[in-house]
Amino acid sequence: MLPTDGHVHSEWSWDAPHGAMEETCAQAVALGLPAIAFTEHVDHTKWTVEPAELDPFPHLKKLLDADDRVVPPRFDALGYLESLDRCRHRFPDLRIISGVELGEPHRHRDQVARLLAVGEFERILGSLHTIPWADKASEPPFHFRHRPPGEVLRDYLAELPTMITTAAEFGVLAHIDYAVRYWPADAEPFDPYAFEDEFRHALRTLADSGRVLEVNTRGPRNPDIVRWWYDEGGQAVGFGSDAHQPTGLAFEFAEAAAMVEAQGFRPGRHPYEFWVR
Repeated sequence: MLPTDGHVHSEWSWDAPHGAMEETCAQAVALGLPAIAFTEHVDHTKWTVEPAELDPFPHLKKLLDADDRVVPPRFDALGYLESLDRCRHRFPDLRIISGVELGEPHRHRDQVARLLAVGEFERILGSLHTIPWADKASEPPFHFRHRPPGEVLRDYLAELPTMITTAAEFGVLAHIDYAVRYWPADAEPFDPYAFEDEFRHALRTLADSGRVLEVNTRGPRNPDIVRWWYDEGGQAVGFGSDAHQPTGLAFEFAEAAAMVEAQGFRPGRHPYEFWVR
């Protein structure tokens, strides 16, 4: 049995117009997944882009403001919860977990508190999508076009411990290697050992907080990071496809599960639980 997919987006995420919650649930049943968590994007950071880079993404380009910043729209929590309830009735044998993915929660504490007062979310991910530079906040691709890649990744990893220690609302750290997804093709190949100290510091901080590390299969899988998580005292691992449409569900989960098991983690007592050491 494949692990639970704990990081999935539906049409209730502002950047997933093809998410289709009901179709994604049907896909989960077809794949034999024990559970699925719809962790919809909740972002408050306005981040700077070069408008041309959004040409392939018209749903994002319409969110640009006059300063060439993407302005995420408000998350409709009540509409999302109603849709989730409908899916639970339609797919009674599938465990459907409510959730959100909080972008930079340490920078938006008041907004996060207001959201979490609306309803109970079972799975709360914490994500660092943007980092500041030159009085702007931007996602890694923008930084990589203007700065040395090693400097960008070190800045990204340096902010993670701050997010972990100052935002207690999330239980799972999503895609610790998010910036590596966008590593420039014309740069020296990414070498995790060149950043081992920075990764280990972030992982140790996460382990000390008692939270969970996500293995995200949308980007490159790196067994070294999972091994360092084990070394630094990490107790549990979750899996996330980061799917933004039904066909992305549980992407390469069999391979990811084998990799995680090789680093010392095993399935929990129930199929929908985190893997533990």
